[in-house]
Amino acid sequence: MTARAPRIGIVVTDAYAPDDPDPDTPLLLHALRQRGAEAAAVVWHDERIDLAAFDLLILRSPWDYPDRLDEFRTWLDRAGSATRVLNAPETVRWNLDKRYLAELEGAGVRVVPTVYAASADAAATALATHDTGDGQATDRGTGSGARVVVKPAVSAAARDTGLFAASDPRALALATRIVEAGGVAMIQPEIGELTDGHERALYLVDGVFTHAIAKGALLAEGGGLRGGVYVENPVVVDATPAEHALAQDALRAVRALTDGSAPLYARVDVVTSTAFGPCVLEVELIEPSLNLHVAPEAIAVVAEAILRAAGDDPDRPVSVGTAIPGS
Repeated sequence: MTARAPRIGIVVTDAYAPDDPDPDTPLLLHALRQRGAEAAAVVWHDERIDLAAFDLLILRSPWDYPDRLDEFRTWLDRAGSATRVLNAPETVRWNLDKRYLAELEGAGVRVVPTVYAASADAAATALATHDTGDGQATDRGTGSGARVVVKPAVSAAARDTGLFAASDPRALALATRIVEAGGVAMIQPEIGELTDGHERALYLVDGVFTHAIAKGALLAEGGGLRGGVYVENPVVVDATPAEHALAQDALRAVRALTDGSAPLYARVDVVTSTAFGPCVLEVELIEPSLNLHVAPEAIAVVAEAILRAAGDDPDRPVSVGTAIPGS
């Protein structure tokens, strides 16, 4: 008896910004179909889709989830009860709030120094520790300068993220707006190497490094984004041995802190600074752009990893007579 083709859903949204498309999904769908899978794009918030029709759902670009967080959490519950989801819903929930960085630090992973402020007063105190009194950046990159980054603990694509002089009233205003909306404000010292665009995003599939990307500088001083919009300029780059080791350390900590399983995919953002050495900025386990359009050699690696994951339970019953939604 011939085994049926695995049915794989690539989880997306239907509302992308014109300047922020999803380049990965068409490439992955094509690669999976070439390998005999039934693969389709699945809009995460479309309740008409029978999630149980799929053997596996792969989170790829549900990029509007920060604006619909409660709905997304509910979807994770519904999807996880209907079929297998990767990365695992337990891991995704842990990764939703960037306070996981404190847990990574507690597990011995070097991260960017961060204060988590749950009140405007706490934010003001944190900002005061960085204020040199003249409103000017001094000794950029050492962690003792007067500029800071303020951002929410739950966000994506640099939303509500700003680079300010610590004494700039706009820094406290942003932090206050975050906490008054029920969030937690993260306050970090500016790292000059990060401001200058030397961040590295290391991608790992099944725990194995595939490629590294530099996105370029994103934040404009005084708040907001350079050019006014979130635009990455991904370029394939080399990562240092120390950065590779840091990414692996971060993944080991993730496994220890979550359900113990290795993430199918991960993006570990690192920067090597004068003050702190290589340190983790973020570990993205929910919906990182894989930038497969600039690293085409990784397409086959990701597709094969997905197919291996889909083969873990090939005899799982599927709803009879349910059509697989089109891409």
